[in-house]
Amino acid sequence: MSKKLLVTEKPSVAMEFAKALKITTNRKNGYLESDNWIITWCVGHLVTMSYPEKYDEKLKFWRLDTLPFMPEEWKYEVIPQVKNQFDIVKSLLQREDVEEIYNAGDSGREGEYIQRLVYMMAKPNPKAKMKRVWIDSQTEEEILRGIREAKDMNEYDSLSDSAYLRAKEDYLIGINFSRLLTIIYGRRLAKSINEDKASISVGRVMTCVLGMIVTKEREIRNFKKTKYYKIVGKFGKEDAIFNAEWKVDENSKYFESPKLYNETGFKKEDYAKQFITSLIGKEAKISELKKSKQKENAPLLFNLAEIQNECTKRFKIKPDETLDVIQNLYEKKLVTYPRTDARVLSTAVAKEITKNLNGLAKGYKDEEVQIYINKMAQEKYSTNLVKTKYVNDSKITDHYAIIPTGQGFENYNQLPELHKQIYKVIVKRFLAIFYPPAEYRKLQVTIEIKSDEEKNKVEKFNTSVKVCEKQGFLEILKSQEKKKAKKNSTEDEQNVEKEDNINNIDVLLNLKKGQIIEAENFETKEAETSPPSRYNSGSLILAMENAGKLIEEEELREQIKGAGIGTSATRGGIIEKLEKIKYIDINPKTQIVTPTLKGENIFDIVNLSMPDMLNPKLTASWEKGLDMVAKKEIKSEEFMVKLKKYINSKFEKLVIKM
Repeated sequence: MSKKLLVTEKPSVAMEFAKALKITTNRKNGYLESDNWIITWCVGHLVTMSYPEKYDEKLKFWRLDTLPFMPEEWKYEVIPQVKNQFDIVKSLLQREDVEEIYNAGDSGREGEYIQRLVYMMAKPNPKAKMKRVWIDSQTEEEILRGIREAKDMNEYDSLSDSAYLRAKEDYLIGINFSRLLTIIYGRRLAKSINEDKASISVGRVMTCVLGMIVTKEREIRNFKKTKYYKIVGKFGKEDAIFNAEWKVDENSKYFESPKLYNETGFKKEDYAKQFITSLIGKEAKISELKKSKQKENAPLLFNLAEIQNECTKRFKIKPDETLDVIQNLYEKKLVTYPRTDARVLSTAVAKEITKNLNGLAKGYKDEEVQIYINKMAQEKYSTNLVKTKYVNDSKITDHYAIIPTGQGFENYNQLPELHKQIYKVIVKRFLAIFYPPAEYRKLQVTIEIKSDEEKNKVEKFNTSVKVCEKQGFLEILKSQEKKKAKKNSTEDEQNVEKEDNINNIDVLLNLKKGQIIEAENFETKEAETSPPSRYNSGSLILAMENAGKLIEEEELREQIKGAGIGTSATRGGIIEKLEKIKYIDINPKTQIVTPTLKGENIFDIVNLSMPDMLNPKLTASWEKGLDMVAKKEIKSEEFMVKLKKYINSKFEKLVIKM
């Protein structure tokens, strides 16, 4: 009887496929078998690229005359620790009774690479049809759909090509430049860090990220605080007083004055006081009064970088730990595929989204979340997402955003507490997109004072207030922050804050354009420039995603997002490696990232020898090239030609310097 063979990335995933296919046969040595199916598994990587000494024993030694090393035919080998499982998978792939082979590896570039290496080394039964299972979650329904709709594996050849090229690129750059820079600068490094000998480890992504960290640290170290002086005016009278701050514009007598530090303040307090003196007794008038209403929609859903950043802020954990947690939630069927760059849903998923909501309503026994879901039902909030910003097929490559499946609750109670908390963060972000926007009332007031009648010079003071009138989605996403604020303040403080907001907006609401208003007094306000902030391990992930830019504003991040540094699957691992080789330190309590002495010395060596390796734009451009291969926009050969040309040109320049 002919059989179908299905190969997963790990045993736990194989068990989920077996459940979905109703395979109850006893587990054999490294696989499961029923009348129709055989299910086996890798255990992560089974095959790896061979080190240079496997090509030639002489290459074991780091010598200049053997570099650059760029093999024409690549060698691979089975990893000794997992050879037993490889042999089991190989024997199954070669069985004569296997007529269909399903590649059910992790649905991404790295997952494709793991499986393709196995097939390349194992040489499956040539008569068997090769198919690819691509799924977004490990629910039974999605597994069965993935098997039912499995495509010919050759449709994923370009993704496989991209995966092979990524590995070759990292191999060639890492081995060649690590050896070359160690030969040239190894002694210098050892002396600078007070060690007998030292090697230099260089990586396409790793070195760039180190550069970001060191550059930031030196900006902070070289930063000098500067004081400057703002002007604050108190306007109105008696119990209807409000503050407004001065800001220079082209109509001011101080426009482009050397006395100014910036557009809001003076370099010296004396200059500020002189300015105040010139304003006393002069008429103040309301020149502009803008009243507006604003709506703010819930943020987009989580991709891996965003949830890693969120978990670093909330729980002070490293990005790779967040990935491990979400991978576990994925394998327990609770959330969709974690290694995604997308923050939106596909149209097809959006049309079926009530399944996820109904599943949460029935299965997720969390009191707070149930309140939100019940309110959705009572208020009849729309679940039709198709024409919203949360659905966009063009912004999805391999997978849509991370959302709860509404299933898997039979596994929930056994989860560690941190896993439950992170699951709740994902659920709340998901529910927020169904809630109405937050609504604000905003007032902006500009006061004019004529500082020089003859020259028609005018000074402007500005104030604004923004008050939330309807919480909308903030009811879900701001609840944690509100609880913390209430916990850390007294009841009197909360009441005073609320009262001040109401009074302030009421005062401003009563103003009229053109109204003459009393200027009670003016005072200087000392301000100070602030140094740049260090990365924490989560914000570093965001900066990597945005090609070296740490962009705080979420909407702006989405607008400029392009090819980043590394991929969603690898960024956490890069940070972990930098820490492991002692190029960076990560504070375990705060997750703040700083370079070590060794890391700074490596930075200086790379900056001296091949500074473009520190440039996020270069690293992002290589990543973009890999993406173009995956999309069939360029051929693998074209990518390799450019890579080899880059390595050769760098070697020529560096060897000349010796």
